[in-house]
Amino acid sequence: MRQIIDLSHKLFPKKEEYKLELKTCFVEEMFPQYKRRPEDWYIISEICLNSHVGTHIEAPYHYLKEGKDVSSLGFEKLIGEAIIVDMMHKNNGEEITEKDFAQYEKIIKENDFLFIKTGMSKNYRTPFQHNRPYLNKTAIEWIVNKKISCLGVDCSGIEKKGADFQENHLILFKNNIPLIEYLNNLDKITHSRIMVYILPLNIAGLEASPVRVIGIEED
Repeated sequence: MRQIIDLSHKLFPKKEEYKLELKTCFVEEMFPQYKRRPEDWYIISEICLNSHVGTHIEAPYHYLKEGKDVSSLGFEKLIGEAIIVDMMHKNNGEEITEKDFAQYEKIIKENDFLFIKTGMSKNYRTPFQHNRPYLNKTAIEWIVNKKISCLGVDCSGIEKKGADFQENHLILFKNNIPLIEYLNNLDKITHSRIMVYILPLNIAGLEASPVRVIGIEED
């Protein structure tokens, strides 16, 4: 039995915190060389969006001038097995430390994707969208030492809110570990380990990109 789970948020133009605008018209309005019979529904769209809108992946280039951009991330950073770490006992503004990962010490493998479930995805597109616990430096260093391929969270970030320096991001990116923010539906996963496909826009020069994250559970 296979279960396919969408681990990303559906996006709605003009309803997101970050810019997302959609212009749709009949094809000849944008490209006069295209022909359309008046009775046909033949449309085309233009999208204007911020690279961090919705569920998105951040590449090292976000903080490192010489770091890899999204289009340069290898498939080993985008396709692989994810382990789900439950941090739902952590409250908004509460610190996640190295000790909180102790029970996962022996089950996180090299090259795993590490997805942290906080339960805060329920707040997406609400006034509480940025409610979240945060990872301290020792926790991030512990994660890096596990040699994971990708880190993801189901909330707006991994830093302490209000900080003027995103040290956790920098540590990850210096170790070539991309970060996914605003994952969704981690509570629908019934296995501790799941196959994941992360699909960003393949555009050169992007420091981040909206993603469709698909999880596949096999019994």
